Amino acid sequence: MAAEQVETVDNGEIIDSLSHHTSGDSTTILLREDNREYDVVKNCFLSGMGLHSAETTVVSVRKTSTQRITAKAKLAASVVFAEAMKRKNGGEANVRYGWYSGSKEEIERIVSYGFSSREIDKFEKDDRSHGVGIHFLHHTCSLAAAVLGEADEEGVEHLLLCRLILGKPERIISGSKQTYPSSSEYDCGVDNLENPRKYVIWSCNMNSYILPGHVVSFKSPRLRGVGGSLGRGRSPCVSFPVLMSILSKSLDHPRMNVLMTSYDDFRKRKVRREQLVRKMREVVGDELLLDIIKNHRNSA
Repeated sequence: MAAEQVETVDNGEIIDSLSHHTSGDSTTILLREDNREYDVVKNCFLSGMGLHSAETTVVSVRKTSTQRITAKAKLAASVVFAEAMKRKNGGEANVRYGWYSGSKEEIERIVSYGFSSREIDKFEKDDRSHGVGIHFLHHTCSLAAAVLGEADEEGVEHLLLCRLILGKPERIISGSKQTYPSSSEYDCGVDNLENPRKYVIWSCNMNSYILPGHVVSFKSPRLRGVGGSLGRGRSPCVSFPVLMSILSKSLDHPRMNVLMTSYDDFRKRKVRREQLVRKMREVVGDELLLDIIKNHRNSA
């Protein structure tokens, strides 16, 4: 979207006219820091990082290019689907923006080819997901998305901001294995109808109702200990075994047993790393996890 066509409104949404005027044929275009569109996306990201925003550095903001013929077709199709959704739901397409968290390679693949069954599998194996589909976090929840991210070899994490056609949502409870709308009345899933933080686009609509828009690359050193690099050999913070040892001295037996079960499943490759991180955050809490990581780093 051209810089002059991007603006913010009172509810914080990014308004995109879906008219692109850029040159080049790569999958993404690097935005300059003096570009207004860069500022809008950067501010959207940092405003959702809360107390972590001060220590978070935005490395780059890239927008998806529409110069390739297939990209132009996706853009045109998104306009058509939004108009169709308006007609279906009495004039309201309910277009929103959401963050998708993934590795550098995963996001590059999505930008180039779209979403696939690989992304669906991530949530099918998560017993806390709100249905089996493509999950996004509300555009104000970039911190929650960043915690689930995965740093690349240079310690940089990446989030994908997408334009979503939600239509009429229905509430999906945590742990649900629902894979499509419960009736033709509904178009997507959310965790909460009044104040949704999570959006679920079903697989049957994933490349019709989702339009990747921008890739935000960033570094947030303190955050890495809780999310993306936790448990990795290259992590400068704390490994899973060390963290489990420290937690065993702080948690009661019931909570520690829950973590040990999840950790054992992780070592047996029954659950993914991000699922274990989610469980740790749920059982322990972000504040205690961050304190442990900070104290461990200071004593190292």
